[in-house]
Amino acid sequence: QVQLIESGGGLVQAGGSLRLSCAASGRTFSSWAMGWFRPAPGKEREFVAAISWRGDMTYYADSVRGRFTISRDNAKNTLYLQMNSLKPEDTAVYYCARGISPRATRSPDQYDLWGQGTQVTVSS
Repeated sequence: QVQLIESGGGLVQAGGSLRLSCAASGRTFSSWAMGWFRPAPGKEREFVAAISWRGDMTYYADSVRGRFTISRDNAKNTLYLQMNSLKPEDTAVYYCARGISPRATRSPDQYDLWGQGTQVTVSS
């Protein structure tokens, strides 16, 4: 079975940086968009960032734009989220997900495979 495994979370002070990774096993995800999500009040998942299958198009939530960078290495079946200038409100469990098409989207309904999540905690 295909699995997505997140890593790289941890505890960091406000203003610090973390780099999250999402490694896929079982088969390549080179033909699929990928995204990062986190829980939000009233929602199972809140959109954070997404990237198209070629890596040529990216989307970001307004709250993270300019601070976070999503990227992918299809040869390694790995998705990344570089998080800089972290804020306490970024504290959450971060989930990577595989899209149902090559098109990058903001909706969690357009993703069909999810990792187990990695905890990010930002202290003030």
